[in-house]
Amino acid sequence: MPEEGVPLTPKANLLTTEEILTLARLFVKEGVDKIRLTGGEPLIRPDVVDIVAQLQRLEGLRTIGVTTNGINLARLLPQLQKAGLSAINISLDTLVPAKFEFIVRRKGFHKVMEGIHKAIELGYNPVKVNCVVMRGLNEDELLDFAALTEGLPLDVRFIEYMPFDGNKWNFKKMVSYKEMLDTVRQQWPELEKVPEEESSTAKAFKIPGFQGQISFITSMSEHFCGTCNRLRITADGNLKVCLFGNSEVSLRDHLRAGASEQELLRIIGAAVGRKKRQHAELFLMFHNSPPGNPSIFSWDPLHVQGLRPRMSFSSQVATLWKGCRVPQTPPLAQQRLGSGSFQRHYTSRADSNANSKCLSPGSWASAAPSGPQLTSEQLTHVDSEGRAAMVDVGRKPDTERVAVASAVVLLGPVAFKLVQQNQLKKGDALVVAQLAGVQAAKVTSQLIPLCHHVALSHIQVQLELDSTRHAVKIRASCRARGPTGVEMEALTSAAVAALTLYDMCKAVSRDIVLEEIKLISKTGGQRGDFHRA
Repeated sequence: MPEEGVPLTPKANLLTTEEILTLARLFVKEGVDKIRLTGGEPLIRPDVVDIVAQLQRLEGLRTIGVTTNGINLARLLPQLQKAGLSAINISLDTLVPAKFEFIVRRKGFHKVMEGIHKAIELGYNPVKVNCVVMRGLNEDELLDFAALTEGLPLDVRFIEYMPFDGNKWNFKKMVSYKEMLDTVRQQWPELEKVPEEESSTAKAFKIPGFQGQISFITSMSEHFCGTCNRLRITADGNLKVCLFGNSEVSLRDHLRAGASEQELLRIIGAAVGRKKRQHAELFLMFHNSPPGNPSIFSWDPLHVQGLRPRMSFSSQVATLWKGCRVPQTPPLAQQRLGSGSFQRHYTSRADSNANSKCLSPGSWASAAPSGPQLTSEQLTHVDSEGRAAMVDVGRKPDTERVAVASAVVLLGPVAFKLVQQNQLKKGDALVVAQLAGVQAAKVTSQLIPLCHHVALSHIQVQLELDSTRHAVKIRASCRARGPTGVEMEALTSAAVAALTLYDMCKAVSRDIVLEEIKLISKTGGQRGDFHRA
């Protein structure tokens, strides 16, 4: 919850009970078989039990679910179950009461836990617990959440942190699915993959012997847009075919204007026909789309056709009860400074220790030489006969290795302005370059033939706009503990980030120069430290 709270939509703008049921009947008639009531917080709506009871009477509707913060769940659940509620998701981002109060801006942790146990007591299985994982806030609780599934029939769903207005999203707060999975696997190596339905949004896993399971919702790192069959209706009656898209169609206004069922179907069909294979707008840059028609749905005026006959968007029509519409996606890390210009700084991290002095964001000032400057007069990657050979590091001691490299991309004024204002057609060049730099560091040994594979414990890629030179300055840092250095990983990261910027901007200008790809510093190893003057 933002510190300032959220503005509530006037009651007159919200869908009435009858309007909700009218739309529900229409969608169920066309093949929808699951409706989830979400929010905001659905359980603060006084007619929620009555709505569930009336939804339950719709022929063809198999599942009625609710996503709730859990505060009122224990009190209302017996009535909701009797009315026909069949599935429960409870949002809970921490198991620490004090942290809970900080996140949601109110007390109530124990009420949420009471609601979870009430759901189990009433026979709901599984009870889904949604946990948005944020670096620096709750990623240290992954194992605690997973441990809950040992004795309880829970499906703990770890959700990648996604951008919404007001949540102050930035890339370095996101903990990826792979990183979360690795953390859990280190504790429980026997973790098993569980099959899921084709249109499932979650990747499910189970620890043998545990009652419940864990799942990962990978909206950012591995999108599931190609099989998504969800539609959402906001509290004020706007249809959204993609949670992250800005496009909305007001079904409420058409209902109140007296639109017929046929007219509503045509309006809905036109919106569904525009549903994309990938996240709308901002998220297009994260993934490569499969070839083919950009729309994954087709629409017969009376019958939905898509992934399966009459089942193409059957999972969820989400009605947001509370007075907020689904927020639009903001430009990433964009900050307006004085004189009306944009200053954008991007930093990504893959690190369990954010307090490293060597790798913390710092100035771009050159470092002075320090320590012994030991070098070899012979090339180490050739044998005595001059043939290429990999260095044997088996007898070298493991030490902490850190390296920092940099690069500069001279964009020119036109491309620079588009990058600065995030107006490139390909997407946000800074974020894409940042991701590329992180990825490149991880696969350096696959790109440079004689490099050893290094298990990196930290990668950080920073990009800074330099308006005086119309340039982007890149700084890549890598850290590992092992017998060999990480200079190549840092240099590869900086170079690939620079190449990615070129690729993102080449349609605008071919007069782009990559320069100053260089090692800034390295520490650890027998040859001592290096710091460029």
